[in-house]
Order: sequence, then C-alpha cells, then structure tokens
Amino acid sequence: MYDSGKIIPGLIIFVLFVTIPIWYNRGTASNVPKPVLPKDAKTCVLPAAEIRAEHMKLLNVWRDEVLRDGDRSKIVVDGKEYPKSLMLNCMKCHTSKKQFCDTCHTYASVVPYCWDCHLAPVE
Repeated sequence: MYDSGKIIPGLIIFVLFVTIPIWYNRGTASNVPKPVLPKDAKTCVLPAAEIRAEHMKLLNVWRDEVLRDGDRSKIVVDGKEYPKSLMLNCMKCHTSKKQFCDTCHTYASVVPYCWDCHLAPVE
C-alpha cells in the first residue's frame, strides 16, 4: 500500500460520514403513533395487520380497477359488501384524516398523494 497515508484517513472519514445519522440520533426513535381507531366498526376489508402493511397497494389496485378499467364492483368479505372507494369505504369509519391518517404518515415521513384528488373529511 503505497498510499496508506491517504487511504486509511479516507476510510475513517467515510465511516464517520456514513454513521452520522446514528451518532446524531444516538439510537433514539420517536414514539410509535397511536391513531384514533373507529369505535363502532369491528371489521375491515382486510385483517388489521394486513391493512396496516398493504393499504397503499390495495388503494392503488382499487384506483386502477375503478378509474382505468371502469370496474366498480364491490368487494365482499365475510358476507359484507365494501365499495372500492377511499371516501365511500375507508373514510366512513376513519372520519378524521388528522387523527388517523396523518399520525402514521408523519411518523413514517410519507406524503401520500390521495388528497391531491380527494377532499379531506371535514373535522
């Protein structure tokens, strides 16, 4: 290693630069959000764990089916019909965008584009 005088300090600077977020936050994370859940609704289109992880994919599929394919058929889960709609389905139970949607999206640093087209519910 002819340039070890440059390589070793360069590697040290690189490692420090890459680990700055860890040193800056010192391993702390903010509190996990606790969204306000609907009190009267007991079921959803998917089980709770699945809907938390997959709701964005489900909404994208519904959007494509309804807007692009014209398929406005309803989803039947356990004998109950659900329309393929953010406003007519999801926001009936989850009435507060601020207390439900925004708590998790802010925590995850996600800016969904749902509200570019949809009107946020009046709170």
